[in-house]
Amino acid sequence: MKAALPLTLVGTIALSLAALLLPGCAALVVGAAAGVGTVAYVNGELDTVVEASLDDTWEATQAAIEDLEFTVTESSKDALAAEQVSRTAEDKKIQIHLNRETDSTTRIRIRVDVFGNEDLSRTILEEIKDHL
Repeated sequence: MKAALPLTLVGTIALSLAALLLPGCAALVVGAAAGVGTVAYVNGELDTVVEASLDDTWEATQAAIEDLEFTVTESSKDALAAEQVSRTAEDKKIQIHLNRETDSTTRIRIRVDVFGNEDLSRTILEEIKDHL
């Protein structure tokens, strides 16, 4: 009787095939595997995990939005997540979602308007990081 392939080997092979066959999704595969510090821009949304608590990231986000002079239209936070929606002077909608990953890491997701804007999303992220 032949031994079955170990589950981790099967998973590795599947991820490798996905990366080769679906090049548009490669950033998502790499981003999901890498964790803290990796920035992925997929389907109009910038996604990263920073080494900072949810509270610290929330304060940095508020300071960044103030520095960029965006108008806050919605804002909410609890112990596990936070969301801030604002508008630029050009009336572009900015959505920032924060999710507590651990006590010391927070996932940040940024979307500009419906289809996204990678340059503006990265500018916002850098401004947040400057306040951390």
